[in-house]
Amino acid sequence: MSAAPPSCANTFVFAYPGDFQTVSGGYIYDRCIVRELTALGWEVELLSLGPGFPFPDQETLNEAGQLLSQIQPGKPIVIDGLALGVMPEAIARASVNHPIIALIHHPLTYESGLTEDQQVKLQKSETLALSYVKHVIANSPLTTQNLTESFGVESKRISTVIPGANPVSHPLHQVRTRFTNQDEFKWLSVGSIIPRKGFDILIKALAPLNAMPWSLSIVGDTNRDPSAHADLLRIITHFDLQDRIQIHGVIDYARLDSLYRKADGFVLASLFEGYGMAYAEALSYGLPVIGTSGGAIIQTVPDYAGILIPPGDASSLTEALRLVMSDRYRREQLSLGAQEAAKKLPTWQESARIFEDVIQTCMN
Repeated sequence: MSAAPPSCANTFVFAYPGDFQTVSGGYIYDRCIVRELTALGWEVELLSLGPGFPFPDQETLNEAGQLLSQIQPGKPIVIDGLALGVMPEAIARASVNHPIIALIHHPLTYESGLTEDQQVKLQKSETLALSYVKHVIANSPLTTQNLTESFGVESKRISTVIPGANPVSHPLHQVRTRFTNQDEFKWLSVGSIIPRKGFDILIKALAPLNAMPWSLSIVGDTNRDPSAHADLLRIITHFDLQDRIQIHGVIDYARLDSLYRKADGFVLASLFEGYGMAYAEALSYGLPVIGTSGGAIIQTVPDYAGILIPPGDASSLTEALRLVMSDRYRREQLSLGAQEAAKKLPTWQESARIFEDVIQTCMN
């Protein structure tokens, strides 16, 4: 392909669904990459493709296609996979005049709670959309593997750009010796209240530990799936854990930082993660981590930094929670392991440099 016109040099369009300020791992990734590329001298044109993805109505799809068609020919377009995978026809048209770069956090068909028909339709739609793009950026080695094995994307068209980690100022987590009903073990869980995050499984796993002193703070968007939020409130009430569990919703960075620093451990029972940014953030604070082996979590959390149990296994999760709360030595080892693992995480600046290389290559 010929080089982009001079007016397109160091500029590209970043297209995304919905609100760019949405609080989720995918949008945080998008914002951090855009921030760092801007610092590197890129002019990034943000373009919202509308609400409702990955299940937009036809009017939204038509408008999204129209927005893409109005972009200056030759200008690169990075499109978040949450939108790209359900608009193959618009991607086909846009690819005629633009180098298209797909940013895939995790394939749409891997979302929990889908019907079999929805999974089949998303698989076909995303496979078709990906066939039109010039290059794909995946957020983890596992996502890269999934794209080649299940969606037919050639490995030479994929670059892996792992999320960066924000540096955490000292002091980091300090392992406590004793816990009482007045000063309980403080668990922290961070993730949007959606079925894939497994909060219902977490509550079932905590319920048998009523005799131990603990509390749980849940931080995450309660509006993405109102039915999942309602189900979570019901199961908390069912087990009579209202006094032990606090749902904070979306909070600012200062409050989240405070919760991380006050926590004794981090737990998230996700059924699947394309990477698992919340797990990486917990490692940065030096917290003992309990999670699952679903998706790329096993690549994000090494065994010396966390305990990973099979997705959906509430009884194994109960035993992992019990072990971390009762065994100070294990807590200390996991905390030290988390700090070591955090040192190996890339910075956002390093991740943005790789992202930049992809865009520059696609412009030539």
